[in-house]
Amino acid sequence: MKVLVIEDNPVNMKLLIEILSTEGYETLQAKNAGDGIELAKRENPDLILMDIQLPGMNGLDAMRLLKGNRGTAHIRIIALTAFAMKGDREKFLQEGFDGYISKPFRYTDLMDLVRSLSRDRESTMGG
Repeated sequence: MKVLVIEDNPVNMKLLIEILSTEGYETLQAKNAGDGIELAKRENPDLILMDIQLPGMNGLDAMRLLKGNRGTAHIRIIALTAFAMKGDREKFLQEGFDGYISKPFRYTDLMDLVRSLSRDRESTMGG
């Protein structure tokens, strides 16, 4: 399974890539929303981990563009945010994200969500 991480913080990026690689996922990286959108269109990942606070375009707007594009609308997208407020999870899910993780995250919480969305995708794709 291919996972695209869109994250501008190098420490967070390294951690996420290391975790996903260790768990056997193929990983792609982008440091901003524009590059992430282009990579998603070109590589068709199964899942995207999207930071919300990105330079230029924020993660919410990037998710809307991806979900609004026929070629990328099927990709599951998890919101990652360090600015977790009460009600944020529900807000982001209502906006169209498929999952939500606040930073700092717990390894098990991240992997449980990634696995859950992977299984959901496989069952809807007939795989």
